[in-house]
Amino acid sequence: MKAPKFSTLVFVVLLVWPYAILQARQADTLQLNLREVVTQAKENSIAAKQAYTVRETKYWEWRTFKSNYQPQLALSGTLPGYNKTYAQVLQPNGTVLFQPVRNDNSSLRLDFKQGIAATGGTIYGTTELQRFSDFDRHSVLYNGTPYGIGYSQPLLQFNSLKWDRRIEPLKYNESRQAYIEAQEKIAITVTGYFFDLLLAQVNLQIAENNYTNTTNILGIAKTKFDLGKIARNEILQLQLENLNARKAVGTAMRDVEIATLNLKSYAGIDGSQRIKLQMPGLAGDFTVPAERVLSEAFENRSDAVAFQRRMAEASRDVAKAKGANGLVATLNANLGFSNAGSRIPDVYHAPKSQQSVALQLSIPVLDWGRSKSRIKTAQANEQLTRYEVEQDKQIFTQQIVTQVTLFNMMKEQTGLSARADSIASEKYNIARERYVLGNLSITELSIAFQENDRAKRDYIAALRDFWGAYYQLRYLSLYDFERNEKIKYEENH
Repeated sequence: MKAPKFSTLVFVVLLVWPYAILQARQADTLQLNLREVVTQAKENSIAAKQAYTVRETKYWEWRTFKSNYQPQLALSGTLPGYNKTYAQVLQPNGTVLFQPVRNDNSSLRLDFKQGIAATGGTIYGTTELQRFSDFDRHSVLYNGTPYGIGYSQPLLQFNSLKWDRRIEPLKYNESRQAYIEAQEKIAITVTGYFFDLLLAQVNLQIAENNYTNTTNILGIAKTKFDLGKIARNEILQLQLENLNARKAVGTAMRDVEIATLNLKSYAGIDGSQRIKLQMPGLAGDFTVPAERVLSEAFENRSDAVAFQRRMAEASRDVAKAKGANGLVATLNANLGFSNAGSRIPDVYHAPKSQQSVALQLSIPVLDWGRSKSRIKTAQANEQLTRYEVEQDKQIFTQQIVTQVTLFNMMKEQTGLSARADSIASEKYNIARERYVLGNLSITELSIAFQENDRAKRDYIAALRDFWGAYYQLRYLSLYDFERNEKIKYEENH
């Protein structure tokens, strides 16, 4: 069998090599559309991780708040309580002797506490056992409280448990909605990086096409010049445009590298693969009435929850000022049993009852109007907060109405820009063919050339404005108008 000829091998290599290069480039290129980039950024970007960390912090703050309304048990004690020293002992005749002391005084105590949100009081209980061992006299004594229960009630004072129960759920709900807003804010930001790279890639494609077209037209023009059909001025004009197109390719390649780095860095895209972005179309065919967006925004946004929280906090500050009017009164009541003995069972056998009731008072006689001033200040701040909230609501409403109008305008503008791009492209192709045939001037060709480039860039800019407005609308309402559902918060606990 004869070996293949060298020329045949060269032919096969030349035939297969371009295809192999193309396959290698495709394998090393990451194809992404806008929604995939947004999803990637929401999952892997530093901003997403920061938002998740803030969400976790707010969740555990919420858990801490809820624990304030649950029974609290605490075990404390001294085990052991060994002591060896000299103690001062007063004698019957008035003299003092220093006697050696060696003992162990150990104790164990279990305390129970439960806050009462309705009244601001606290119910508590305890049980305790103490063991005292005197090593010098070889004696052991036990003392203890089998059980005791008590109640402490502040009178005419600020009830923090009651107000926290009203405000903290608002703060937690606000943080949950703020997390969704942070995710949508990431979508807005990464959309900007997406279109930066898309525009750079389109500019590179335009520059490469222009360089190829001007090179081909320049070759035809040289032939015409040799035949004396065109002036040298046209040759110089085409050479200038060819050089500018070549420079534009280099500039566009640089812009693509920078935009790729920026997009990868923000979206958290790892690897050295090249990125090829797909041209996005318009979102689904749906209408966005301003009334619906306002309704969803006032139901979903963290700002809407914050309006309620700010007013509740202002009212709380007034109640706190009134509660701190100078009078401090606390009612304490205790009921329990205690006993002592030489053995542990003696402590719990027929213990002796003990009770106490005490009303502690502190009333300022002269405070020079301090309490009244605090109340008036809190009331003035409450009124100011009410005005600020009303103003913020108006700004909030106007922002949403404006964004809805902008979105509907951008949707129409994008369709018009797409049509203009198609017309400009067709016009350029016709102008190029007419120039080759010799019935179009170089000036008219240049105009068609520039209009085609401008139309493509205008279409990208229109798409950028449309999708920016779309994600801004999602951010302002926390509502997905394509799926016709609220953007949900995923619980991980």
